Amino acid sequence: MNSINDAVENKINGLHYGNRLLLPFHAHILKIVIDDNIITDFSNDSKEVEISCKNNFMEIYFLKYKDLMNTVSEFENIKMILVEEGKDIFNPETHEKIALYLEDAHKVRIEKITEDILFIE
Repeated sequence: MNSINDAVENKINGLHYGNRLLLPFHAHILKIVIDDNIITDFSNDSKEVEISCKNNFMEIYFLKYKDLMNTVSEFENIKMILVEEGKDIFNPETHEKIALYLEDAHKVRIEKITEDILFIE
């Protein structure tokens, strides 16, 4: 299975279909910023997102959105803070910040967030 770094360094893309994201790794998500919405509730009762891990990918459904491509413009992205599965979630040094860019043909480009991309802490 790919790690977050594998996906970024090797330009392994995710996928998007309607309100669903497929990411090529497993991780624990701490925060998602989409549009003007900050999501931190990832419980089974969440009204915002539903997350599941399959054999070699992670699946995220955004329950309040019908179509992510219509929600996130080509100049915007979905931002996440996450921790690679198997790493210490309580160690801030293991927290990864990524940006997801939705592109045509259902492609999701995954990039590490640099200092020049605004991220709400």
